[in-house]
Amino acid sequence: MQSDISPENTPGQPEIRPARIVGLRFRDNGQVYFFSAGSHEVRPGDYVLVKSDQGTCMAKVELVRDEIPPELNPADIKPILRPATPEDVTRHAENTDMGRQALRYCRQCISERGLDMKLVDVEIYHDRSKLVFYFTAPNRIDFRDLVKDLVKNYRTRIELRQIGVRHETQMIGAVGNCGQMCCCARFIRKFQPVTIKMAKEQNLFLNPTKISGMCGRLLCCLAYEQSTYEDFQRKCPKFGKKYQTSQGPVKILRSNIFRETISVISEEGEEKELTLEDWGRIAGERWVQHVPAPLAPAQSQTQAREEAPAQAPQAPEHPAGPAKEAQAQGESPEPGKAKSKRRRKRKAKPRRHPGQAAAGQESSGE
Repeated sequence: MQSDISPENTPGQPEIRPARIVGLRFRDNGQVYFFSAGSHEVRPGDYVLVKSDQGTCMAKVELVRDEIPPELNPADIKPILRPATPEDVTRHAENTDMGRQALRYCRQCISERGLDMKLVDVEIYHDRSKLVFYFTAPNRIDFRDLVKDLVKNYRTRIELRQIGVRHETQMIGAVGNCGQMCCCARFIRKFQPVTIKMAKEQNLFLNPTKISGMCGRLLCCLAYEQSTYEDFQRKCPKFGKKYQTSQGPVKILRSNIFRETISVISEEGEEKELTLEDWGRIAGERWVQHVPAPLAPAQSQTQAREEAPAQAPQAPEHPAGPAKEAQAQGESPEPGKAKSKRRRKRKAKPRRHPGQAAAGQESSGE
């Protein structure tokens, strides 16, 4: 008879439980990072110490789960150091107060030195081995004198790190146009490139106030549905083109991704809304663009005459007619015809040479 007792469930030994996964938040309204609790027992609301790339930090436990999130790699899950003691919690509160004071002091130094920079936040390591000041600036800033002032006041390592406007919103947090906390402050780790082409392909109004976030850049959520729009556009014919169908040539006007339909107009001016299935039935598997038939020579000449603008006949430069001949012979023109205007010719005055003028003066003097 085979025993049902396995080595893992031997009576008298404690049950071996897999390490639990905890979600930690390092700042209020910040992102949640997942760590392994190991053999430590923690609950939501507790404080723990973890080892990060920036040193030892304290974080607050937001959630506890038994499985790793599917979007994360198990190799990236790091263990926590230990739960925080009351002394650690007290020191964390002191560091928070010190960070607020350092923020005010640094802003005062920036104002006194007239630096074109905006201080965003201050981060203090748990052991106070380093202070990191985050700022934004339109250009590169020479802050060597500012660093000297901060080192002289706090007697520790000082780092000034320049960030972009998107990272500023990510650190501070803001409410977006949708009424919720910004995505960058909640879950976005790396920013994806967002272009105005995405807004055009999604048929959005190109109003900067509608498609821009609190940071002044294009909305990050434009990239969420971009792949869906691209897949739909591949199934649709090109807008503005004419295609040959079983119902005659039609022109593509627009599309509706929510209904998965396209709007077409025939040569008679009748507009229809077709589903992609209906379009496949009338256009076939291979869509052929409509090419107008060439016009016959006589028809093309007639059309060219109709399209050409009517030109007024040009009058001859020197008209010669019966009226002018009659005037030249001294006869009166025919009655009923307008008399042509005669232009008087001015007689040119004879030019006098300087020699003749001097001779005339001498003769008058005699």
